[in-house]
Amino acid sequence: MRSKIVAGNWKMNKNAEETQALLAALAAKLPDTQAEVMVAPTFVNLAGAVSELQASRIEVIAQNMHFAESGAYTGEISADMLMNIGIDTVIIGHSERRAYFGETDGILAQKVKAALDKNMRVMFCFGEELEDRKSGEHFNVVHSQLKNALFDLDASAWNKIILAYEPVWAIGTGETASPEQAQEMHACIRKTIADQYDTAVANNLSILYGGSVKPGNAVDIFSKPDVDGGLIGGASLVADDFIAIINGIA
Repeated sequence: MRSKIVAGNWKMNKNAEETQALLAALAAKLPDTQAEVMVAPTFVNLAGAVSELQASRIEVIAQNMHFAESGAYTGEISADMLMNIGIDTVIIGHSERRAYFGETDGILAQKVKAALDKNMRVMFCFGEELEDRKSGEHFNVVHSQLKNALFDLDASAWNKIILAYEPVWAIGTGETASPEQAQEMHACIRKTIADQYDTAVANNLSILYGGSVKPGNAVDIFSKPDVDGGLIGGASLVADDFIAIINGIA
């Protein structure tokens, strides 16, 4: 049975003291839930977060990593470095990495392979721009992103993959796909994986929604049969809001 997951992507927010305070608040208020709960602080706060949450069920994950094991890649972080401090899940392919740092499907495929080679779990992000949806190309765009980065993987690798569908037009804009739009796309994604591999792989795959989930819409979005949780941005930076979203998942 696939996991329910709520993950907070903190992006470039919170210094060390703020991170510690938010983690402590989340750990103290974490509800008794069957869902996996994850947080992704900045790189400089990862080790401290792992230490802070040693006694908690909250998992600390990374926002990004490089595909090389080591070398002359100034400013980059490798899988081994993450694992050395207790991180074994990494977000790859977030729309902001694609848009601001030029990460292509080819680069992301290398990153996914590098993470899986180290037995890390990958939360792979993808999704369409507003013009793609307006032109009716959103399903084709999503299929292409999945195919180019992931379809060379063996079926056995998919037990280490979490998908996070993020309609780019609904990130940080205040816009949100309706629960029905989210379900439509998630069902399409699951069928795409079933067609490429088989229904067992597709049905065991957690697919998260990542577009402006808030306490007020979490229950409706998470209630859809193919939505297995959320990758949360701004709302995960406020303890009470993030806890309310976690409470919204069955």
